[in-house]
Amino acid sequence: SNYHFKIKSSISDKIVRHAGNLNNSYVCEVGPGPGGITRSILNAGIAELLVVEKDTRFIPGLQLLAEAAPGKLRIIHGDILTYKLERAFPKQFQNEWEGDPPNVHIIGNLPFSVSTPLIIKWLENIANRNGPFVFGRTQMTLTFQKEVAERLTASTGSRQRSRLSIMAQYLCNVKSCFTIPGRAFVPKPKVNVGVVHFVPLVQPQINQPFKLVEKVVRHIFSFKRKYCRRGVEILFPEAQRLQLTEQMLCLADVDPTLRPGELSIPQFRALCDAYYQLCSENQNLFTYNFREELRQKKLFH
Repeated sequence: SNYHFKIKSSISDKIVRHAGNLNNSYVCEVGPGPGGITRSILNAGIAELLVVEKDTRFIPGLQLLAEAAPGKLRIIHGDILTYKLERAFPKQFQNEWEGDPPNVHIIGNLPFSVSTPLIIKWLENIANRNGPFVFGRTQMTLTFQKEVAERLTASTGSRQRSRLSIMAQYLCNVKSCFTIPGRAFVPKPKVNVGVVHFVPLVQPQINQPFKLVEKVVRHIFSFKRKYCRRGVEILFPEAQRLQLTEQMLCLADVDPTLRPGELSIPQFRALCDAYYQLCSENQNLFTYNFREELRQKKLFH
């Protein structure tokens, strides 16, 4: 993991600049580690900073920073995957979802093993307007392994287009800020790091439950190099597979010979809407699991 890497201060200042204007804002930093970015945030004129750090070894160093900035820094020794961030946010920062983003920012340089599951969890929070997004469209500035950063920001038809591109972009305005070369860290990791900025959209580009969108997108991308119809097929039980696949692609008006990476978000929206319609007409369809059916077949043959 990239947990024990110190970042040069010029880089941590740059990450914080890309978060936007932090004047008088409430900031939550996840995975502060040795406190490089923490220092830069404290220098940005913020109202208050909450840090969530899992690793005990970093707590004393963070406590020294807290003493140097009285009343500015709160330290939570805990795991960001289970800690309820929204409990910490002061109510006065709340803003209507339709209004401007609240003056609340999440900034993080997390271990790569945590950053992907965490962004999926936060995207689901955005879809449901809960968790850190109960205060409105909280902005996030996060670091990822460069390949993941490229997937998050990939446009239709590009090589890096993936499940993550759709899940992030249907809910957020996602912008790639800059790349940090591995050599900017001490000790040097083998990989480069991408800094990505997220602003939740007022209106998601797909208006279906997160779990439904996630299921459709995951299935379609499970055959990344094949025609998109291959992934659509496994949404349906074998007995009705051809008929329902045909119906879904027809309802969505999507060319079955496009590859998953060539589908635009409006096309994914049409596919999700069509799948929702089929689920409402066919009971138990949403709970159908392709792997489960394969397993049953193996058991009985």
